[in-house]
Amino acid sequence: MKFLPQLLSLALLTSCLTMTSCSSKKENQADEKKPGIEKAIYGKLPDGREADLYTLTNASGMTAQITNYGGIIVGLKTPDKNGKFEDVTLGLDSLSSYVKNNPFFGALVGRYGNRIAKGKFTLEGKTYTLFINNMGNHLHGGKVGFDKVLWTATPVEGDEPALKLAYTAKDGEEGYPGNLAVEVTYTLQKDNALKIDYKATTDKPTVVNLTNHTYFNLTGGAKRDVLEHVVTLNADKFIAVDKTLIPTGELKPVAGTPFDFLKPTVVGTRINDSTDTQIKYGGGYDHGWVLNGPADSLKLAATVYEPTSGRVMEVRTTEPAVQFYTGNFLTGTVVGREGFAYKKRYALCLETEHYPDSPNHPAFPTTELKPGQTYKTTTIYQFSTKK
Repeated sequence: MKFLPQLLSLALLTSCLTMTSCSSKKENQADEKKPGIEKAIYGKLPDGREADLYTLTNASGMTAQITNYGGIIVGLKTPDKNGKFEDVTLGLDSLSSYVKNNPFFGALVGRYGNRIAKGKFTLEGKTYTLFINNMGNHLHGGKVGFDKVLWTATPVEGDEPALKLAYTAKDGEEGYPGNLAVEVTYTLQKDNALKIDYKATTDKPTVVNLTNHTYFNLTGGAKRDVLEHVVTLNADKFIAVDKTLIPTGELKPVAGTPFDFLKPTVVGTRINDSTDTQIKYGGGYDHGWVLNGPADSLKLAATVYEPTSGRVMEVRTTEPAVQFYTGNFLTGTVVGREGFAYKKRYALCLETEHYPDSPNHPAFPTTELKPGQTYKTTTIYQFSTKK
């Protein structure tokens, strides 16, 4: 029995080690995120209908918050180089704010993203007239575009949670022909990428150009402007515009101009080049870049790097162009999350799409959709970090 104290001590030590091991295991399990999607009531629209807010989470802890009002990406939290999660988008603090005063933050845009000159186009011999809402032109679908309608939402559980949104735009809605059945699916992937799949069909010949208008600031929480962000665009040409930002029809080489982002370039380097007419017209960058690579293939469109946070965003798309916009029209009058006023150039947008005003430019890739055809495009925003 002389060994009993030693045996008791050993038992206690083993028990202690086991408890410590179990405790550590529980703590590690707590740190791991369970992939999934949660639904909450976001608020009521002026007509009394309820909008919902869906939070998608992947195993690494990245989250995407999306409301079925306008298909808006309300928030997107990604880690910085130190593992700190912050929102990398500009957003508002309530549904009512999005309804009253939203400059397309996070919005799902259609039936035609970007501009159509003077709100008119001709299709199969018939002229259609659209709502004028931007410098004498039609912008982002009109008065009540897809960013202002309530979509039918279907959450999809799994390791890569998804949200399917469906909406049918009626024949004549905002002046467009055809009943257009649209389905957009947001998928939060395991590799910290948000994938957006667009699909549409019509019962009459029409035009369609869908995109997402999220405003990104990779500093997290929009701590400062985006002029120090480093951008690369996979495009040898850009789409020249007139003073109302309507394409002239000319695709200009980027070489030797402020529009050359073929190599990583700090955004602010040439954004105020007063000698460049195109910079003057856009008040900075608000142009379409013609992407290199095969049509309809999933290709790298852009890379954005923010040095202080170490965040990197890569954009891949099947679309032929990307509209690079540097928040030139933000004035500080729109107050966002936590009372933060969004000022000029506090964000950048990378809207993957067909060319602006394509219905009025036969030489541009067509945006016409006919009965029996299916419109399909994919865009992926992937996030990572580097030291």
